[in-house]
Amino acid sequence: MDQQPPPFFKRGPAPLARLSFYAALSTALLFVDARFQTLELLRSTLSLITYPLHVAAHAPIELLSNGGQYLTGITRFQEENSKLKRDQLESASALLRLRQLESENTHLRKLLDMRERQHVDGIVARIVYAARDPFSRRIVVDKGQQHRIEAGQPVIDEAGVVGQVTRIFPFVSEIALITDKEQSVPVQIVRNGLRSVVFGLGSGQLELRFMPANADVQNGDVLVTSGLDGIFPVGLPVARITHIERDTSYSFARIFCEPTAGVENYNEVMVLAKRQPEAIPEEALTSKVKTVAKPGQKKKRLKRD
Repeated sequence: MDQQPPPFFKRGPAPLARLSFYAALSTALLFVDARFQTLELLRSTLSLITYPLHVAAHAPIELLSNGGQYLTGITRFQEENSKLKRDQLESASALLRLRQLESENTHLRKLLDMRERQHVDGIVARIVYAARDPFSRRIVVDKGQQHRIEAGQPVIDEAGVVGQVTRIFPFVSEIALITDKEQSVPVQIVRNGLRSVVFGLGSGQLELRFMPANADVQNGDVLVTSGLDGIFPVGLPVARITHIERDTSYSFARIFCEPTAGVENYNEVMVLAKRQPEAIPEEALTSKVKTVAKPGQKKKRLKRD
């Protein structure tokens, strides 16, 4: 009678034998692969097949890591944005002040250049405030008797005539602008040399008066100081003609002008030194007068002072 188990329950080689076989096979494969690189293609194929599984396995971890970095980045960016806004607000006043200083520096350089072009002496003054009278065009500057400012001195900026010193105090002075109703400046038209007087209208404009209705005057003509008043140097820009009204029923034309200087602008002006009266030549003071000599008398030479 056969006592062997049925084929269904056949166990095969012993576990120890299988372990030894697989160990030897593994050792052989390791040796062959290290020696001849025969399994590189197999590894690449297996890596390609298992890559989606590798990505799917690491996706939750990467999602959590990226989410944490995203939230951390938003918080950091918000803090940096708040800090930049604070810095901007803190530096805004300094930036505005810097721009103001640059503008003042440019204006002062133009004032000095104006003085060099006109060959005149002067002192730069800062406007403190405008006069309180609403019907006058006057300003107050920070230079007075302590700075040797005198009444009557002309005042200019880099573009032309601003006005004239009318009142002085120990530390400040009052300047009447050329647009004031009480101010007038002898002028001359650059194009043709016609002389006249320009008056302030009190509204920011000027009027060129005493010009005949048929005078050779055109819009855009530039007016400069003629120097006949002995106050303003010759050739300083004063105004530009903007509008002319001619009426044959009147002897004179109405000519309106706008000042070339920034009479309502800027913070600095230049107070020019007073013009010194020109010395009269000595030969003009002494003249020879010839007299008719009578018989027996010598001619007399008279000197007229």
